[in-house]
Amino acid sequence: MTDLTPDVLGDGTALLLPEQVLVPGGAVGGHAVVVADGRFAAVGPAEEVRPQFPSLTPRRLDGHLLMPGFVDTHHHLTQSLGGALAFGEPSEIFRRVWVPLEHALDDDTAYLSAKLAALQSLRGGFTTVAEAGTRAPVDVDVIATATREAGLRCILGLTCNDADGAPAKHDVAERHLATYASDELVHPSLAIAVPEAATERTLRTTAALAAEAGAVVQIHVNEHLAGVERCLVQRGLRPIEYLHQLGVLGPQLLGAHATLVTPAELRLLRDSGAAISYNPVASAWKGNAVAPALMMRELGIRFGLGTDGTRGDGFRLLDAAETAQRIGHGMAVGDSSCGGGLTWLDHATRSGADAVGLGAVTGEIAVGKAADFLLVDLAAPELRPGCDVPWQLVRLAGSAQLTAVVVAGDVRLWRGWPLDWDGPALVDQASKAAADVVGRAGITRAHPTSAEHWARKGEP
Repeated sequence: MTDLTPDVLGDGTALLLPEQVLVPGGAVGGHAVVVADGRFAAVGPAEEVRPQFPSLTPRRLDGHLLMPGFVDTHHHLTQSLGGALAFGEPSEIFRRVWVPLEHALDDDTAYLSAKLAALQSLRGGFTTVAEAGTRAPVDVDVIATATREAGLRCILGLTCNDADGAPAKHDVAERHLATYASDELVHPSLAIAVPEAATERTLRTTAALAAEAGAVVQIHVNEHLAGVERCLVQRGLRPIEYLHQLGVLGPQLLGAHATLVTPAELRLLRDSGAAISYNPVASAWKGNAVAPALMMRELGIRFGLGTDGTRGDGFRLLDAAETAQRIGHGMAVGDSSCGGGLTWLDHATRSGADAVGLGAVTGEIAVGKAADFLLVDLAAPELRPGCDVPWQLVRLAGSAQLTAVVVAGDVRLWRGWPLDWDGPALVDQASKAAADVVGRAGITRAHPTSAEHWARKGEP
């Protein structure tokens, strides 16, 4: 890596001269970026920007790309203490793994889980995550505190399920939206696990409350065959059709997965303005199918990329997004580019921010947007020579090339670790807590550990 120190980014206000800047049209050289009060104050050719700020000393970032931070449009922050339990498991593991795991959390362990997940996300270049709503019996302010302390921007979902006789949370939902309305890093959202997990009244009410507040309501839709069939049996319609019938589809909806969608459902998504989280790693690990993301793009359906809490490396998510489309759709029709490199960078940043309702806040290096950005070491051998930087970021880059992760103008991570709190100590604390939580959660796995699987096969 090139020899930089954190103070090169200044203290609140700085005129930065990176080797390249990633803008919506690609990577460009010769640009200056001014950061002030947590936002981008100027972006453009250096010869035009520098005279506007004569009092600022230019800070050279040779060998580095300045790019928007990644936006994770679908995460489960309170599942990190049992992340590896999902490996090798079939679909709909939430019943056997995630529900009992989250129910075993208390305030302290939920906080540790969320902060560990936040650290993992930041280390992978995510500056924003959408928390899809925890099942843990805790106040969601525990999660807000953890992500705020870590310095991660969070769309914080409040779970509003009430189909199983649980009391409706309409008043609680209104308070939740109001509580975080002016928070710098925590943005309120409402959440329902799946359409059939809430009454019709609650589905309509949460959608209306979210729309009125300019927030999103997060719902898993059309993820697995079992989920689609369950909705058909209980409601007589497929999940997206059912939400349409209730008037829930709209710009306020952030639907997670949408891997099993009919042409008619794609039309409903397009016409309603709803957004989708495309989660390719989740499809690879436990899915029945891959969402037709390229078709969604061509139809004008809004979507971003999400991890579903699988792993926190944004560059590996880019690679998975493109690879899944190539294997699932492109190879059969001879499409060797599957959208090209910039498609996936756009949906991991600018379009992802739009999908989670923060298009006016973050997602691109542009004047007025929050200074949420990454410094990528272009001198790394994986990225030299830089013939086509966007494609190289999608297929060759990794979190090891991240020099800095900046959120709201503050350096949150430098070369993988926070500067203002003890990251390794948190990891150690969370590891110890995980053993206790998993041990008493009553988790049922369908497959053994990797070592047990190896032994059962009679391998030497």
